[in-house]
Amino acid sequence: MDNQAKVIEIIGRVTGKAVEIDPGESLFDSGILDSFALTDVITEVEKEFSIKVPDADLTPRKFNSISRIVSYIESRL
Repeated sequence: MDNQAKVIEIIGRVTGKAVEIDPGESLFDSGILDSFALTDVITEVEKEFSIKVPDADLTPRKFNSISRIVSYIESRL
């Protein structure tokens, strides 16, 4: 499973919603994520990819879309 598929699976598991949007589309504008679910998604991303997201990076802008989350993960690996 590639990183994008893993991220989609995590978001779906955390939110209980189908993640059927373009990877560049906003997860917040589409209603899939809100600020509460974001923290849960980040926790799961940290576990899945064995990375630590510093508090300074905990901004919705960095995690606004699937493609941004994947880019962020790959920059931390």
